[in-house]
Amino acid sequence: QVQLVESGGGLVQAGGSLRLSCAASGSIFSINTMGWYRQAPGKQRELVAGITSGGSTNYADSVKGRFTISRDNAKNTVYLQMNSLKPEDTAQYYCYAQVYGLRDPTNGIHYWGKGTLVTVSS
Repeated sequence: QVQLVESGGGLVQAGGSLRLSCAASGSIFSINTMGWYRQAPGKQRELVAGITSGGSTNYADSVKGRFTISRDNAKNTVYLQMNSLKPEDTAQYYCYAQVYGLRDPTNGIHYWGKGTLVTVSS
């Protein structure tokens, strides 16, 4: 069993910054891609940013230049530094990870965290 636990959400004024963290724990052999999705009220879940174990990254166009994703492979943790926040960044942010477990290191399974709320006031 694998758990993803997010932290770092909260209320911030427009133009401010927040840093999200997500730590994976459990029966982990290795982790390939980790990243963040978000879902605003009444909208579909969308990819915010992703990062591979080798450090390759991708971002949604709406956050490029403002958000930075990073990870600590030794700690099985992914981070999202969010700067110049806008009210439209308000959403529930979900961490995900493609995990290869100890029981079957050849089968990658996607796991999700429960989410952390980011609210940006204008």
